[in-house]
Parts: sequence; C-alpha cells; structure tokens
Amino acid sequence: MSTGSPSVRVLCRNLVLIKSDVALQWLIGSPFFPPATVVSTIRCIHYHPSDPLSPDCAREAEDVRALIIKGFHIIGALIVGKDGNMEQIAREAIDSASRMRRCLSDYDGSVESMENPDLIGGVVVDSLNNNGVQFFVSKLGNLGNTEAVESVVYEDEPEKYIWERGCLLLCELQMKLPVYVPANKSGAEKMFLHANEVLVARFKDPQLTYILELLQSSLEKAPHPIIIRGSELNFLIDLSSVKWVDNTVQKPVAKLLPCSYFCSQKLNFPVTSAESADKIQVTIMLNRSVNSPKSAAPFAAYYPALEEVRLSVEEYKLEVICYAAKDLPLTYAVSKLIIPALADQLTTMKKAVLPTFLTQHSQLRPYHFCPPGILHPVTVIYELSYGETEIKQVEVRRSLHQRLGLPSDRPLLRVANALNFLKRTKIAKGSIKKGSLLRDVHNGIPSSGVSGGLVSLVQGSYEYYHYLHEGFDDSGWGCAYRSLQTIISWFRVQHYTSIDVPTHREIQETLVDIGDKDSSFIGSREWIGAIELSYVLDKLLGVTCKIINVRSGAELPEKCRELALHFENQGTPIMIGGGVLAYTLLGVDYNDVTGDCAFLILDPHYTGSDDLKKIINGGWCGWKKAVDSKGKSFFLHEKFYNLLLPQRPSIV
Repeated sequence: MSTGSPSVRVLCRNLVLIKSDVALQWLIGSPFFPPATVVSTIRCIHYHPSDPLSPDCAREAEDVRALIIKGFHIIGALIVGKDGNMEQIAREAIDSASRMRRCLSDYDGSVESMENPDLIGGVVVDSLNNNGVQFFVSKLGNLGNTEAVESVVYEDEPEKYIWERGCLLLCELQMKLPVYVPANKSGAEKMFLHANEVLVARFKDPQLTYILELLQSSLEKAPHPIIIRGSELNFLIDLSSVKWVDNTVQKPVAKLLPCSYFCSQKLNFPVTSAESADKIQVTIMLNRSVNSPKSAAPFAAYYPALEEVRLSVEEYKLEVICYAAKDLPLTYAVSKLIIPALADQLTTMKKAVLPTFLTQHSQLRPYHFCPPGILHPVTVIYELSYGETEIKQVEVRRSLHQRLGLPSDRPLLRVANALNFLKRTKIAKGSIKKGSLLRDVHNGIPSSGVSGGLVSLVQGSYEYYHYLHEGFDDSGWGCAYRSLQTIISWFRVQHYTSIDVPTHREIQETLVDIGDKDSSFIGSREWIGAIELSYVLDKLLGVTCKIINVRSGAELPEKCRELALHFENQGTPIMIGGGVLAYTLLGVDYNDVTGDCAFLILDPHYTGSDDLKKIINGGWCGWKKAVDSKGKSFFLHEKFYNLLLPQRPSIV
C-alpha cells in the first residue's frame, strides 16, 4: 500500500450480492494487482447459527480453496445490513478476513498466505447502490491501525484490466493411488490419509519435469515449449519477493522467461474474457533418467504383509487452472501456482473420498466456469455418480449459486456450462454451425423505427431453423415445426436441456405418444399450431407455456406491453401462429405513450442458403410494424392468432 490516503479500486460490477439480509461477503483480489484491488466478491454461507456475521472459517476455507483459482485470494470482507459505527463494523469484517486467511494458510502452509498484509473492510451504506459502500483499510492487518478510504475507483473496463495483465495456466493430471488395507479394515483411514500425504509430497519431487507450451496456438510461429526441472524450482520464496522479468532483456535464460513468452503480442485481438485469454498448458512428467551421484547396483526389497490385506485403488483426475501476471517468471508460475493448486485439489478430493473409499469408487471431476458477473474462472468439483437432476447435485449447485450471487432460476453451473479449453470452440454470433445453422441472426439488424420506444429482446442465444434446412423439404407446411425447433435450440444453448433438437418426424411421434394425434399423423405434412407446440415442449423438456389468443391480427399491438414483460422476465423466443403461417418472435419495440410498436420477426419461411447478409437484406429477420409506412398490414386482420410464450424453468 502506497503512502498517503488509502484508495480502493473495484473491478466487479456487482459488489453487493445481498440486498436485504444481514450477511458477510469475502472480497477477492490478486497478488498480481495493487493490494486494494477488489476483483470479485463471494458470499459467506457457513457461519455460526447465532450470528450470520461470525463465519465458520474452517468450513468456509474448504469451500473457498476449491472454488477460487490460484492467482486470486481473499483481501478483505464486506458486511451488509448491520447498523452502528461504520469503522467498528469494518474492523469486524477485517477480523473475519484475517481469520479466514489464517485458516487457508494452515491448510497449505504457504509463505505468502502467512504474511500479514493490508486488509480491506467494507460496510454497505446503501445496498441498492454499488457506490454506497464505505471502505476501511487496516495496515498490515492491524485492527488498531484502521483508516477510512477516501478514494474509490470503479473500473470501466474490468475485463480488459484483468486479461491484458495476465494469462491462464492449465494442467491436467491423472493418477491411480493404490492403498493396501487390512482385511478387517482396521486403520484403513489412517493408511489412506498417509498414502495421500505421500502423493502430495511427490508434487515437489526434484525429479519431476514440467513442459510448458502454448495451448492450441493459431500463431504462424508458435513459441517453442519450455522445459523446467523440479530441481530448478524455489518453493520457499513468496510472490512479493519474486523479481519480475524485464521483457526488454534479450534472450534471458529459459527458466527465467516470463509467462508473456507464450502470450500474443497482437493488439488487434482484444482479450476480454477467460476464453479469449492467452493460455499456457503445463504437462508434468517424471524423469527417471537422471545420472545418480553414486553408482549402485539395482536391488529389490521385499516387505511381507503381517496379515491378510486387500488392495483399494483410488483414481484421481485433477485439472487446475491458475491466473498469472504476464511478467511472472515461468518457474514461479509452476512452483507458486500450479503445484499448490494441484495439492489443494487433491486434498479436497481426498476429504470427499475418505468416508466411502472402501465401499465405492468416486467419480469426482473438476470443472471450470465463468458465470455472468464473475470476472475470473471458478472451479467446482462434482461427484458424477449422481445425475445432474438428482437432489444432491441440485443442492450443491443451489449452494454455489447462493455463494456467487447468481440467480436461482437459471442453469449456470451445470457440466454443459463448463469451460472446455481443450475441446470446445466458441461459436461466434451469426456464424455457421454444423448443418448450416446460424446463431443469433438478429444481432446488428437496423433499428425498428419506433420513436422513443423501449426495446425488449430474447435473452441468450438460439439457432435459426427454416424451410429446407438440411435438405428436408417442408415448404408450405413446416413453419410451426421450424419455429418449435428454434425455441428448443434456445433451451439447448442455455443448457436447460441436453436433448437434440427434434426432427419433424420426432415431433409428430411425440404428439402421437401423448395421444394428441393418431398414428397416421406420423410422416404426414399436417400443420401444427401453438397448442401442439406446448404439448411437445411439456413432454420433451418439461417446459410449461402461456398462450395468448387474439381474435384478429389488428389486436396484436395491444399485447405489446405483455410481450415486453415476457422478454424482460422470461427471455424465451415466442411462436406466433395465425391462419396458415407461423413466425418466431424475438422481441418488441414499444412506446407506451404513443402506442407505436414493432415486432422483431424471425421468419421460418426462408428457403435460401444460410447467408446472413441475404437473410437480413431480404427481411427474413427484421422489425415488422403492424402497419407499415405504405399502409400494408403484416398481421392479417381477418385471422385469429395464438401466441405461445414458453416459460423459463426455475432450476439451477
């Protein structure tokens, strides 16, 4: 902390996670940023029953060390909903943060964790306003030396701040741990714990070799991999004592190269997320070919078992990611980030496995997420022997949503939401996916022409299904099927379901299965409408729907206010069916004073190729007024219309 009046920089946009309850939040920073830089905040959910501001630090530390990736750590705490002297409340927050850091240091014993740094204590003055927080800073964690913060800077571009300064390191490691235990199981737990301790110690074996290389490089001249030997690592020095590498030095020693050696220098590719950040892959190998200082003949040792034993083999699949400053030397990225992260994850898994390691094989797997509002990845370990819809997994996710301040009605931490740096390629908006599917074709279309209107749009992404897609000729009868496929694609992309988007025949089979149609319907070219769509969504996805009926297309503008509320609260695409035509509605632009409105229509009647420019210019996706400037009505006055409004499931 610099001399003079203390200041705080806030990167996270949503600083106050709890608006009404009395609660405690941990403030997360990074050793690579100025000390009082708040990157994110998470809620304390384990506390003593009599006092929600008295954290159970032991349980909290177990959760936090598994959740927060290395390269970020607790720098303070924030108290919400408590009245009284602000400085005294801030000292309580700082004291909680100090105790929490001690619990974390007791766990990993790192020099850095045991330091006594400046800590931040925040008090929420106005829970409805991020700026309504008063910060205090304690010098060197001393509660008797607390000073009010006069300057708080809220970063305008927090993603840029984080990812232009740093990169990600990734490491996967699979291991099998054999444990011999007595047949009568006496002392089994002790043997299992000892075997794990030996395994953790092996992470610092000087005979280990670390290969660092750029992950999935698209550069024409990718940097050569760097090899670091375990004997070259320094585990005793803390990050604050590390000498950063000057990038201007020509050809530094390989082991002193900074992480920026693997980072792109091109400025025309803005880095604004973990997915677009530079990534370094770390591979661990055991080197048994080193020269021994002493010559010796090979030998074998035999240790007879004193009693009957059984073999239990525990399989671990570790996968860690870490955040590092680009000017951090690679050797310290390994010794201070990767190895402690592996040790932490193994210990977390060990504690989860311990109660049942003799009776069942665990399927613990780590996954990494970047949910909305969280600026850095978090790691979650799931037990895959439970299905995602089983109550035990649901409760785990619900607890995580509460801790991270995420909405409790949206699936943001399911396996399908996880980052997959090795396999998944992000689909750009408007780009062609497999089977010539376009995604989010409404992005970038011209404005509606409604003066002073409020635009309400579909939330999230969808895929555009239309006539003749994948060579299937449904021209003249399949528009409602295509609208249904677009709607189901929305639920797939938002991870509410993992089922494939059904074909026309599968849609017909579903309607026959539920008894709505007879068997002759399968393979026919019969139309379907909003009612049939609601049956299919309920059967295949468990999604309920609201249906709005209007007697004439002329009455549709009267429903704009209700449609706007749907897009704001539910955010799902809407199917409009009238006469023999069906459309997908993606949004409305409505002026509630003048009544002027426009409908954002995605037209399934398009029969051309998936050419985004052709679709937009041809009006197949665009704003439609009920009556255009030439007096032509888009919706037919002599036809009744049904609007199908799928309701977003309230699940996590």
